[in-house]
Parts: sequence; structure tokens; C-alpha cells
Amino acid sequence: MLSIFDDDGPLSRPLSRRSMLTVGGLGLGGLSLADLLAADSIGGAVGKPFTTGRSVIFLLQHGGPTQFETFDPKLDVPSSIRTVGGAAQTSIPGVHFGATMSSIARHAHRLAIVRSYATGSGGHSNRPLVSRSSLDANIGSIYARLVGSNHPLSGMPTNIALYPNSVEPDDLGPDERFGKIGSPGSLGSANAPFAPGGGSALQKNMQLTLSRQRFDDRRELLNSLDRLKRDSDRNGEFEGVDTYRQQAFDMVLRGVANAFDLTKEDPRTIERYDTRPYIYDERYTDKTNGRAGRKWYQTNARTLGRQLLLARRLCEAGCGFVTIATRFVWDMHGDKNNLGVARGMEAVGQPFDHAVSAFIEDCQDRGLHDKILLVSTGEMGRTPKINKNGGRDHWGRLTPLMLYGGGVTSGQVIGQSARDGAAPVADPVNSDHLFATIMHALFDVGQLRITQGLPSDLVRFSSSGEPIPGLF
Repeated sequence: MLSIFDDDGPLSRPLSRRSMLTVGGLGLGGLSLADLLAADSIGGAVGKPFTTGRSVIFLLQHGGPTQFETFDPKLDVPSSIRTVGGAAQTSIPGVHFGATMSSIARHAHRLAIVRSYATGSGGHSNRPLVSRSSLDANIGSIYARLVGSNHPLSGMPTNIALYPNSVEPDDLGPDERFGKIGSPGSLGSANAPFAPGGGSALQKNMQLTLSRQRFDDRRELLNSLDRLKRDSDRNGEFEGVDTYRQQAFDMVLRGVANAFDLTKEDPRTIERYDTRPYIYDERYTDKTNGRAGRKWYQTNARTLGRQLLLARRLCEAGCGFVTIATRFVWDMHGDKNNLGVARGMEAVGQPFDHAVSAFIEDCQDRGLHDKILLVSTGEMGRTPKINKNGGRDHWGRLTPLMLYGGGVTSGQVIGQSARDGAAPVADPVNSDHLFATIMHALFDVGQLRITQGLPSDLVRFSSSGEPIPGLF
């Protein structure tokens, strides 16, 4: 994905060793990066005293997930509304999820489920990641503007967007027909998400950047880094350099590249996340229940698990905000382009259930449950009434929302929806609450307010909102 090339259009050329030693604008020939490594009093994940040391992974269920078949099933209602496929008992007594969420249901005591959340959008858009409330910028772009575009120790971008082509180079990239998910708004291209496998302005601005001809060649990157390290060792360039400076060199040359390389994972972990067994069989295609063989269903099942695994690796390496985006797979109309609810939950719900439960188990095993907040929701929900084709249509008054880790109080269901699942009837929550929740996970908002030199509008946005009640 990454490679050691100057982005100079048709004149792209390998970076010199001198250039490599200024990755991320921090010169290793000087003291800045080495001094950061030597310092004991650095606060937060990116060396800022107003950060909490946590990261956020935002899993966007693109297309609009159904609340009925995920985390708010309705069973004692007319058949025209009733949850398709039944429900699964969770690890919280008396709380049920849709039957397809059976693996996630076993971890309900580790989750916070919100049954009264509405994005306010009834159409495909870049909500809830981007809105006027968020200054027309992706939340990750606001984070990057406040903390810097690159982690000062590892050089890791602090704001990353993972599309399917981040783990399968020939697969789908971003679809911006209904709004740019990675929009930096007025914050400028330097704060746009870094998108491995696809072009972003940040990639062009980074000194550890992508060549247009070879941006998908992960093996070449690793070989180039290894050759550079061997040459430096052979020439004795770093003889006599103190321990911290040597450590800084190794972190720059190896830390960023390795984080993007899934082959560095234990094969058993890769297998644990693998959602490819859930690729939907094309034989179920028919005119009234969607083209099950369409590329986006296969792509989602082929890549979702590895996207989550890659996101976990990037957070461990210093990224503060990772967006995982799919391609309209939750849009379960049951028309000629989209599966209905029953088959849609097979094609989309099953890989989601497997990938998210694998992520939860992995984070628990690795002691990351307090360090990473996983947020999963969509741009809207689905209609209470099932249409004549067995699908549910767009609905802006209620949207499923799940949170795991990141310091939130777990094992709870927040809010309540109406009997027909049409709207909240208790403790309504909107995207402003969700934005504030994310910012409180990322920042020590009290410290943020008193830090000098930061953009006042971003500080105000990040520190003044009210998080979802009961989460912290």
C-alpha cells in the first residue's frame, strides 16, 4: 500500500535516505523524534496532554442497517412489521438481538446498545460521520487537525479510512455519489483521511507516500524498507548514534509499514477474522430479491473481517481515528438492485456478526477493550413495514447504534423505541450526542479547553457537546 516514493507525477523517484529521515516532518538528523522517544511525560496516544490515549474505529454500515433485525427486534407485533428470522437471547437477561446477531449477542454484556438513536437522515449520505454539526468535516479530520496528521513517534497517520481495496487491492474503493465519507470540509486536504489502496490528499502530502504506479504493491514496500535498513547498517551511517535515535530510525522504517501488513499477524488471528466463508452464493439471485451476485455483497463478505483486523493494528500503531466503510450492502429494499431483509441478513448480517464478534474477542484477549472504542451505525435505519418484496425501505427516525470498549459503561441498553420500531419513545439520542461521545473518548475535554494555540471552533465543537447519557 505504502511505498518509498516522492509523489512527483510522472517524475516519481525513490526517496533518498536523507529524505526518509524526515518522515512526517520530524527530522531524525535533529533531536525532535528521538527526544520524544526519550521523554517520559508525553500525554496521550499522540504526545498531546489533551488526548486520552484512546482510538476510535467507526464502522459505517453503509446503506442503512435495519434496527429490527440487528439490535432492536420486534416480535409481538403484526407480521408486516415483525423481525424477520426471529431473535437471539443475549448475555444480558431479558435482552434480545436479531437472530443473525447470535455471535455478537454472546458479548452483549460488553456492549452499549442505543435503541433511541436517529441520524435525522432518510437518504444515503455521509451521515453520521459528516454533518453541519461536525463543521462539514469527517470526525477523524477534526481529530487530525487538533493532534496533527501524523503520530509524532511512529509516523502513523492519525486519521485513516479503510475501504474494501485497503485489504484487497482489486476490490471496491470509495463511492462518493451521496457524499464524501472522508470529507475534511473546510479543514483542508492535509486533514483528509489517509486511504490505503486509494488516493487521498494526505497520501500525496506525506513524505512516506504512494507512487501512482505501484501504490498497491505491499511486497515492494517491505523489500524497499529492508534494503534501506541493510544499506544503512552496511555503511555504518548510524554507528555512534545513541539508543533513542536508533530506535527512532527503526520505528520510522518499520513501524508504519508493518502496521499495514496483515501477513505480520498470527495466521490463527487472520483466520479468526476471516469472513470469506460468508460470501453469498449467486444461485439465490432472482428478479425480486436483488442481484445477490453483485460485487458489493461479495466484496463486503470478502473484506470486512480483515478491514476490522487492519483497523485494530493501525490503532495499536498510533492511529487515533479509523473509518471502515462498506458499499450500500445494508440497503435492503428487496428490489432489482438490493436483497430483501431475509437474504440480506444472510449476505450482510452474517459476515458483520462474525467480524464484530472476532474483533471483540481479539480486543479482550489483547487487553485493548479500554483503548479502542468501536462505534457501529449507519446513515439511517429501515421502515417498520416490510414492503411487498420482503424488503424494508429508508427510514430516518430510528437507526441502530452499537458501541464497544473505549471506556463506555458496558452491558446496557440505552433508550427505547416504539412498539412498531418507528421512533424513540424514551431517551432520544441524535448525532450531536454521538459526536460528543466520540470526542470524550478521544480527548480530555477539560485539558483541551485550556490548551493554547488550537482552533477555537474545533475546540468548542470537541468539548462542548453532551455525550450519550449513561455511557461514561
